[in-house]
Amino acid sequence: MNTTGTGQLRVGACLSLTGKHARFGKQARAGLEIWQESEQGVSLIIEDDQSDRRGFDAVFCRLAAKCDLLLGPYSTQLMRRAGETAAQLDRLVWNHGGSGDDVEAAHPGHVVSVLTPTSRYAESFLRRLVVNERPDRLWIIHGKGSFGRQVTDGADSFARKLGLNTARLGPGEDLPAEDVDSNWALLCAASFEEDVDTVTRARGLNAPPKTVCAVAAGVREFGEAVGEAEGIYGIGQWFPGAGGRAELGLDEGAFLDAYRKRMATLPDYPAAQAVATAAIATHCARLANSTSRDSLWNAASQLDTTTLFGRFNIDPSNGVQVGHEPSLVRWGSDGPEAVS
Repeated sequence: MNTTGTGQLRVGACLSLTGKHARFGKQARAGLEIWQESEQGVSLIIEDDQSDRRGFDAVFCRLAAKCDLLLGPYSTQLMRRAGETAAQLDRLVWNHGGSGDDVEAAHPGHVVSVLTPTSRYAESFLRRLVVNERPDRLWIIHGKGSFGRQVTDGADSFARKLGLNTARLGPGEDLPAEDVDSNWALLCAASFEEDVDTVTRARGLNAPPKTVCAVAAGVREFGEAVGEAEGIYGIGQWFPGAGGRAELGLDEGAFLDAYRKRMATLPDYPAAQAVATAAIATHCARLANSTSRDSLWNAASQLDTTTLFGRFNIDPSNGVQVGHEPSLVRWGSDGPEAVS
């Protein structure tokens, strides 16, 4: 393996420690630092990508030059750049922060993803909605970026297969003026700030939705942002208790204890998915006894395992995650709780 003179695996990550994605990048950093403290024979190098697409390539290339294993950024847009640059460098990047379907499949042999693709995000909510609520109409709203469009495109298609009546809205469009007696539901997928704004406006309508689900509600900060979140559904890649038994890396209990001690709060999914990705990447390097791109790819393609984040299994033809399932939560009086 390519390692430092001390024999350590050098694990590097581009994370947004400043800028609009900083709330998630800082969680990922805390998670990786906890993982590194529990792991023998690894060093950790983190570069701040500043949530900036324009300067990302330079940061990523600088990191790649001094690392054996490359972990990608948090953000579908930034991960798109990471995949392109990794392909140009003939490197492999481990994707823990960009779940766009196009991003996961764009560079076979160069991107290994641990995340459920965005088009499948809302499936568990929609199954629950059709059984428990059966609204007259489901309004589906996406934000400005490709992430929200991909989530809502997949949700719209799946909802129609379930027999739900759907309608679509894009960024900045007025919310529906439904009749006060109507039974309608809302699903929104956008940036954290956009989702908070949409939910706040929807709940202020004369005829608010009976059921609300927002991707942003999958993180704990959502409750503070909207003031009163009880009853709202959230979607995330992970939630405490959802991952099951870990065959690789830290188990969930140890991770939660360490994170709470360090950060005085429980982690959201950005921290857990970074930890899982680091554990998988180092396992594959040791399994292959190499950090070359093709050796890492072959090891990852044959791996079917679990971490605290849940199942890991990729499509060997393109690197898309097929084994992992997202988590559905519902906000109660004491915060978000996982629902089955």
